[in-house]
Parts: sequence; structure tokens; C-alpha cells
Amino acid sequence: MGTLWYGGTIYTMRQEGDITEAVYTESGIIKETGSLQTLESKYSDNIEARHNLQGKTMLPGFIDSHLHIIGHGEKLIHLDLSAMHSPEQVKSALRERAKTLSPGEWLIGEGWNENQWEEPVIIPKEELDEISPDNPMMLTRVCRHALLANSQAIKKAGIDEATPDPQGGVVVRDGNGQATGLFLDTAQEYIKSVVPEISEQSLTSIVEVAVDDLYRYGIVGGHTEDLNYYGGFRKTYNAFKNAIDGNKRKFRAHLLVHHEVLKDMVEEGLDYHQGTVYIEMGAMKIFSDGALGGRTAWLSEPYEDDPDNNGINIHTQENLELLVKNAREHGMPVAVHAIGDKAVEAVVSALKKNPLYNGRRDRIIHAQLVNDSLLDSLQELDVVLDIQPTFVASDFPWIIDRIGTERLEYAYAWKTFLQRDIACAGGSDAPIESVDPLLGIEAAVWRKSSVDGKSYTESEKLSMYEAVSLYTKGSAYAACHETEQGIIEQGFTADFTILNKDLFKIDADDFDSVKVETTVVGEDIMYQR
Repeated sequence: MGTLWYGGTIYTMRQEGDITEAVYTESGIIKETGSLQTLESKYSDNIEARHNLQGKTMLPGFIDSHLHIIGHGEKLIHLDLSAMHSPEQVKSALRERAKTLSPGEWLIGEGWNENQWEEPVIIPKEELDEISPDNPMMLTRVCRHALLANSQAIKKAGIDEATPDPQGGVVVRDGNGQATGLFLDTAQEYIKSVVPEISEQSLTSIVEVAVDDLYRYGIVGGHTEDLNYYGGFRKTYNAFKNAIDGNKRKFRAHLLVHHEVLKDMVEEGLDYHQGTVYIEMGAMKIFSDGALGGRTAWLSEPYEDDPDNNGINIHTQENLELLVKNAREHGMPVAVHAIGDKAVEAVVSALKKNPLYNGRRDRIIHAQLVNDSLLDSLQELDVVLDIQPTFVASDFPWIIDRIGTERLEYAYAWKTFLQRDIACAGGSDAPIESVDPLLGIEAAVWRKSSVDGKSYTESEKLSMYEAVSLYTKGSAYAACHETEQGIIEQGFTADFTILNKDLFKIDADDFDSVKVETTVVGEDIMYQR
């Protein structure tokens, strides 16, 4: 028995402007598309439910190609600092949260961003100590490539002037060699390693909270990287299986496998695309550099506002190539975080030396800054770029201070990528950015800054079709599911995002009025506004 969907505008996304009058689904799969009369007649004995769209717009379900599902859930339950516009606001929120804690209990905050403060200062640990002297504190920056810790947390981690900077990280110190409380990239692990481990039950609850929230934004699936944290591979994988059971919750979770837990995946008897009906293993995840906000993205030329700094390479070139080679020994593609052009260059070199021949597809995550020679190399490789269009909205205009005007031509160059036939997929990097795909689509099409309302590098604007494709068939392609997800077509999954208005007939001034009405996964309605 199946369901008939009709009564609105149904965009198949097979090609630009392609629509169908009706869709018949059965057992979670699209059985056929076509005219309402034809489908009514052909499947009259099998139609168990009819879903009249009542003039609304139906698209293939949105898939976020890069987010952190557990991190998104943590942001929902922890102290959210992302909307605060001054250090005073942050400190006030910390004081209020500290009042609710017992002595020794950790105070954890998420998302502070000094670039949106009038005065972009880093809060020193002494001020954090005054707020909460009896509670260790860990405050993660919005980019998740830096954190702030107070003296209690630093003491628990055993950090002193003799503690070395790890490869790919920095313990920021004062003139006396004492930690200031700011930890960059891999140095964050000093603090994270002493935070009490979360239980599997609590982790399951966080996944549930996160997925239930993702439904609200029309998201039917997400490519997430969580398995190396929260107590390790097995516990985290179990939490996903507990939460996304295929009954109460249907959600297509594609789990990237951090290189440090690849062995755990193999020992579990799993391989790429294996898992459950709704949860599967993805590519092996590697970090190659940091982020532009904290000046840790690895650049070929120094930062414009920090001439002695080119950023941080998380791995040496030799080690990066060994990691890719290890993935190949298991037939695995890789998904490498690379923001700066030097990092992208290092990744491209490693991929060329270790090609993949089994039809699986590598990914470079972010690729915010490239150069002309890299474009040629990316075009030659069978690689997908996981881009985050909302970075344009949140990073401009301050990013110009970081990289200067001469490098803007190759920064956030989404249109250039598509014109060069370099495959792209759209994600949010939540909880770093808002998880809402509509905000990503808006940013890709109009490239307006959320800071000053101006549009930047307008030549890189995408068409609405290109932008929507990023979050539908683009994400499906990145996960090697282009023959079964991301399009409304016979044989594809019955995953739909239903909107109150037609994205292809909306202008910039009215875009905020577009809302998700219904989220459908495997033919079942998971969310109704």
C-alpha cells in the first residue's frame, strides 16, 4: 500500500524547471511520477493515503552535506553564546549559568565569536575565574577550532609552562609562559580530555534532540562527523542507532569516520555505506588545518592582518599522505577538512599520490580559499567540495581583513567551482553556523552579509536551481547516493521537503517568508508545522 502526493508544485530537480503533477510512493520508495489522473488510475487499488499539498511546493528532501549532529544537539542543551554581541553579554550569561551549578561541575558554553563583538577581544582566564572560581569552564569558539578555559580546567588538564604545543595546535601563553586560557586546534584536546565522559543514554538523548530539530528545517539526512568523540566509536554509533530506530525517527545519517577510529569501524565488521537502513558509514575524516576566524587556516601567503602567520598545518605532508594511504588500504574515500589554499594544495597532492579506483568519491570540506592552479587540479580529480554558503553571510566583511582584497577572487568561489565542473555539495557546519538550509540557499543566491547587509563578490552568486541542487542532489552525489537520493524520480527514496512558497518564484525581499511545512523521510511525515 502506498501514498499519492499531489495538489502543488513538485520540482523533481532532475534538471532546471522540471516539475511533475503527482508522485506515488510505496514502501518508502518513489514508485512513479506523472499526471495525477494516470497515477490515480494505475494505483487505485494500492493507494492507502492521499497527501494534498494544497498549493505548496515539494522538493527532494534537504540533505546537509556537512554538520556535527551531536554538536548541534549540544548547542541546543548547553549554554549558547553564538548570538551574543559583546564580551559583557557572554560574561553575564556565564554568571547566570554558574549560579545553577554545584561546586566542581563543568560550565560548558558553545559558539562565542569575537568577530561579531564591537571590540574583538579574547576574554582572559582571570575574568573567567572571577565568574566561576569553583567550576572548571570550557567555552568553545563558533568555529570549533579554539576554546577558552579557566584556571580550574587548566589545572585539571595538568597544563603548565613545560607543557608542549602539540602538532597542529597552540597553547596560547603570556610573557611568562603561562597559559592564557586560549587553546587552538589540536591543543583543545588537553582540556577536552578531562571533561567527564557522557553516558550512552545521555548521548542518545542529544542525538534525539538534534534530529528532532533538524526535521523543523526540512532536513531528511546529514553527513556528520562525531564518532571519535564522546567516549569513542562504539558508544557514539550505538547512540545513533538508539535514536534513529527507523520507526519513531527516520533520518539518513551518513557518519564520517575520523581516522583515529577507522580501526574501530573495521573491528565492528563495517565498511563504507554499511550500517543500518538509516545509518551508514561514510568517508574517513581528516583535519588538515584550522579556521580563518582564529587565523589557523593554512595559507600559502601570510594573513593580511598578521604578517608573521600562515596558519597551522595539522599534519605534516608525509603524515597526511600516510593517512590517505591507510584509507585506501581499506578501500575508503577520504573527507578532508581544508580551508586555506595551502591546506587544499596539500590534500590535492595526497589524493593524486593515492588515487581511488573503486568508484567511491573523495571530499574536500570547506575549500574557502583556493587559487587558479588548484582549480585545474580539482577539476582533474574525482572529488566533491563540501561548501557552506552561510559562511559568506557570517564571514564578510571581516574576512577581508584576514586575507586582503587580492585573494578575494578565489575566496568562497562557489560559482567558479560549478563553472569548472567541480562537484559541490551544500552543508551548514552546524553548530558553527545555523543549520537552516534556506539560509544557505539565500546566502548562495544573494551573497549578502548578515553583518552589514551588503553583497560581496557578486560574480560568485548562484542561481536558485544551483543553490537548491547543493542541498539535494549535490549532497547525494557527495555520499555516492546519486542514483537513489536527491531527486524525485522512480526508484529514489521518498524523502521530501515541502515549503509554503515556491523558491523559484521568490525574490530577496520575500525570502524570509519561506517556511518548511512538512518533512518526509521514507514516505513518513516526520515533521508538520
